[in-house]
Amino acid sequence: MNLLAISSQTWISVGIVAGIFAGSALLIGILILVVGKVFKVDVDEKVTKILENLAGANCGGCGCSGCSGFAAKLASGQGDLADCHVTSPEKKAEIAALLGIELKDEERTVAVVKCHGGAENCGEKFEYMGNPTCAACASLLGGNKLCSYACLGCGDCKNVCPENAIEVDGKLAHVDPDKCISCGACISACPKHIIERIPASAPVYVACSSKCKGKEVMSSCKVGCIGCGLCAKNCPHGAITMVDNLPVFDYSKCTGCLTCVAKCPRKIILTRDVAKAKTE
Repeated sequence: MNLLAISSQTWISVGIVAGIFAGSALLIGILILVVGKVFKVDVDEKVTKILENLAGANCGGCGCSGCSGFAAKLASGQGDLADCHVTSPEKKAEIAALLGIELKDEERTVAVVKCHGGAENCGEKFEYMGNPTCAACASLLGGNKLCSYACLGCGDCKNVCPENAIEVDGKLAHVDPDKCISCGACISACPKHIIERIPASAPVYVACSSKCKGKEVMSSCKVGCIGCGLCAKNCPHGAITMVDNLPVFDYSKCTGCLTCVAKCPRKIILTRDVAKAKTE
């Protein structure tokens, strides 16, 4: 009799515990449904469709953290489709149609490193022994190079390039124009801000970023631009002007005659083939 009583009490206890668990589970389920409904984030269908047409590189070249952020920016009317250099013209046309905007004609661009110094041509202020990144090196007195505009050659740009279009040779980065998709990841990664876009059709580019005067340039780099202006004076098409001691090209006027290449005493006006050869 006592055993039966004990058994009944045990089953009652088990039933109570099971009831508590079942009630708790039901309560948690209800709370999840309520929280999900209260904090539900409505997905903008326009953002989703834009995102489907973006390249999906998530390179950050547009200034956003990724393609989803850029899609939201475009949908809100605050973004410029031209800021994305990776998405194909066909997909951009579909996005423009979704947004009800006119698609601008865009010429393909490629990135170039506007420096030709490297370990061989540009001296050092000190031997850098720290974290082997350009960002870390630049944080120490602006970097170890005598020229404050010089490529530091640690390869931050190479490390972020999604297309393996960048090689570092002799502490100097080079971009292969045939592989470059102009995403801008390298531009964002460079702490010296010496990587820029030029038209893919541009026959030449200036491989120097120093705005210093000639005497100062010559004391720090064997090949830096000294601002002599011979390229601008001898260009038969008026495609070059001097700005802050550097030649600036108007590529709409440049015919690729290469007179500037021949006249430059420092040999820092390079053809795209030079950059490509350095990456092979």
